[in-house]
Amino acid sequence: MRLTKLLPGILLVVMLIAGCSGMSSTTKRTAGGAAIGAGAGAGVAALAGGNAWVGAGVGAAAGALTGYMTSD
Repeated sequence: MRLTKLLPGILLVVMLIAGCSGMSSTTKRTAGGAAIGAGAGAGVAALAGGNAWVGAGVGAAAGALTGYMTSD
């Protein structure tokens, strides 16, 4: 029973990783920056007592922009 609960999550992670194999360096850095920014923004907003969703959105936008601007 436990495997049936974990299997969809495992498949989702595998598909996401496989989908990134054909991405350019710029796209990978942009997506990575967005993911890191979203996590950091949500965490900071939650700790500061704000809305975590808004923090995640702002962090994702800032991270994506930073990742794009720092690509080769």
